[in-house]
Amino acid sequence: MKTAPENYRARMQRVLIHIDQHLDDDLDLETLSRIAAFSKFHFQRQFTATFGLSVHRYVQLTRMKRASYRLARKDAQSVTDIAMDAGYEAPDAFARAFRQRVGQSPSSFRKTPDWGTWLMALGPLDNARNKFMHIIFDHDDVTIRDVPATPVAVMQHRGDRARLADTFRRFRAWSKANNLSPETNPTFMVFRSEREPAIAADYSMDLCVGTDQPIEANHEQMKAGVIPGGRCAVLRYPGNTNNLEPAALYLYRDWLPISGEAARDFPIYCQRRLSFIPEVSAHEVITELFLPLK
Repeated sequence: MKTAPENYRARMQRVLIHIDQHLDDDLDLETLSRIAAFSKFHFQRQFTATFGLSVHRYVQLTRMKRASYRLARKDAQSVTDIAMDAGYEAPDAFARAFRQRVGQSPSSFRKTPDWGTWLMALGPLDNARNKFMHIIFDHDDVTIRDVPATPVAVMQHRGDRARLADTFRRFRAWSKANNLSPETNPTFMVFRSEREPAIAADYSMDLCVGTDQPIEANHEQMKAGVIPGGRCAVLRYPGNTNNLEPAALYLYRDWLPISGEAARDFPIYCQRRLSFIPEVSAHEVITELFLPLK
C-alpha cells in the first residue's frame, strides 16, 4: 500500500505523463486537475509548489522543447507547422517566444542550432521534472544479468555539460550517416564522472552505438570500443529522464551494500531502448542502468 507522499507523487506523475502524451491537445487546468484527482481550485498552486513552474509555463516549455528538436531535424515540418503544433496562432508570435527563450530565431536555430544556449534555456523544464518526480526504487527493481560483450563506435564528451547537446547532435548525425539505427543497433551512455563534478570541465561521458564495422578516421572523432560482457546489476527506469543520478545513487547507496556484490572496474552505463530521444515521447522510452559486477 502506498504511503501518502508516494500517492501524491503518483498523482503528479500521471499529470506529466498525460502532458507528454497529449501535447497537441487542450491542456487546460480543469483537464489536468482531473487527471491528478485534485481540486481545480488548488491544483495550479499545488503544481507550482511541486515543480517550481506554473502549469502553463511547464506546457509551454515542453512544447518549445519538442519544437526545437523538430526545427533541428531540418527535413521535417515547416516553421509555420511547428509553430502551430507548439500552440501559437501565428509564426511571428512563435518566433518572438522562441528567440526570447533560446536566443535564436527559429530559422537561425534550424540552420545552426546553439545547443549550449538551448540546454541552459530549457534547464527550468529539466529541473522541474527532476525536482520532485524521482522514482522510488526498491531491491526487487534490480536484477542481475549476464550481458554479452558489445563492440561499439564511441564518441567521447569531455568538458562542460552545457556542450552536451551538441555532442548528441553530432553522434546522431554520424550514426544516421552510417545506417546505425537505435531500433537495430543498441545505444549506450557510459558515465565516467559524476553528473555535477566540482569543476564543470571535469564532466566525462561516452556515447556509444553497437557495431562491428571497422571505424575509419573521421572528423567526428569516432573510435572503436567495447562494452565489456559480464555480470551486471540492472535497474530499469520507466520513461525518459535527463537525470539518472537518483537511480545511480540508489544502486550505490542502497542496493550494493546489502547485496553482497562488488562493483567491477568499468563505469556505470545506461541503454535507452526504442529510439533516439527526442524522436519518441518520454513515456515510450525504457532506460536500463547497468552497474558492472565482479
